[in-house]
Amino acid sequence: MKTEQNKITLASPQDGGEVELYVLEQTRISGVNYLLAADAPDGDGEAYILKDVSQDGEAEAVYEFVEDDRELAAISDVFSQMLDDIALV
Repeated sequence: MKTEQNKITLASPQDGGEVELYVLEQTRISGVNYLLAADAPDGDGEAYILKDVSQDGEAEAVYEFVEDDRELAAISDVFSQMLDDIALV
């Protein structure tokens, strides 16, 4: 994964090509880092939740798309609350 300001580049799970996503928010839950990312910096882009699956001591973070329905629902709720809090400020 390469990071450039709030943009990350990942390998596409479909074809192995590169996918650029914009990091909108991040959180750490139970010792695991999660990112809320989208394919557009603002507006009507598609949103994704990514999970850091890298091992301790690795130089670069390794993220994969969260696909487990229960985990996705729980982390989505956390990001929703975080974004609501930001909107109130």
